[in-house]
Amino acid sequence: MSDGKQIWVLVEVLAGAVKPVSLEALHAGTTLAGELGAAVTAVVCTAPGVAVPEAVATNGASRVLHIQHAALEAFNSLALIEALAPQIQAQNPEVVMMGATNHGKELAPALAAKLGVGLATDCIALDVEGGVLKARRPVYAGKAHITFQFGDTRPCILTLRPNVFRSGETPAGKTVPVEPVTAEIAGNGLRLKVKEVVQAAGRKLDITEARIIVSGGMGMQKPENFSLLEELAEVLGAAVGASRPVVDNGWREYSNQVGQTGRTVSPDLYIACGISGAVQHLAGMSSSRCIVAINKDPNAPIFDVADYGIVGDVLEILPVMTAEFKKVLHK
Repeated sequence: MSDGKQIWVLVEVLAGAVKPVSLEALHAGTTLAGELGAAVTAVVCTAPGVAVPEAVATNGASRVLHIQHAALEAFNSLALIEALAPQIQAQNPEVVMMGATNHGKELAPALAAKLGVGLATDCIALDVEGGVLKARRPVYAGKAHITFQFGDTRPCILTLRPNVFRSGETPAGKTVPVEPVTAEIAGNGLRLKVKEVVQAAGRKLDITEARIIVSGGMGMQKPENFSLLEELAEVLGAAVGASRPVVDNGWREYSNQVGQTGRTVSPDLYIACGISGAVQHLAGMSSSRCIVAINKDPNAPIFDVADYGIVGDVLEILPVMTAEFKKVLHK
């Protein structure tokens, strides 16, 4: 490490496991560290007595900072700010990065405001030119990209879009030490206290973090037919998405909506089922690595962005696809 520079990566842990986007952030951090002449610190915030998952200490960080307090048992942005801000001010990292998850999107701007520093959200590329950090992110619903150049204030705070900064290699597996720190959070100073966290029934994968998404539109004809998507998703280990009209009609929850007014996704595989391809929907999924479209209208706009297209009745095609994938994936 040169000049004691640090890059902090805030790691999200859910049910004892590290969220994949946090491992991607660690990979991005180690790559950036080489360009900045810095070392990576993985930061985990939990309640006392909660163990740090092994994956945190074996994914490229030089050390693990384990910040503990009873108020950190569940996600609470106010408690996290109170726990993180003093540590950041004392140790002065160059960069603080985290995944652009629901939690990251809430925490990052609040933390930047607390510290009075620069923020770049939903980043898809990071670069260093002449010792200056630059971050690129989409704007105008993905129609253009903008590059941020950070000034002299530190740290630079970044959130990283899931499924963009993945490592192509398995980490070497070197285990680094975990440094426990007890946070000082005044109980009467928190305006928000989390009493209970209720997991939505049937919720499996967050579509923004899923590597495969099976998404349905009005071509599915009725909400009951989404069971065909659920079956295919189960076989592929995928998340189920939906177009805005589907959500507006109450067929699926808003958290499933892909598009300009919904969620932006970048999976390896996006299967669009009965989706015409309105520009608002394309804005949320066009960065997918591979797009497969199923629609009975050969002139549907979705075929203009699809890598593979199937013209036909989606209700007839989906059961066939599911059966074939079962044969290949579950021999």
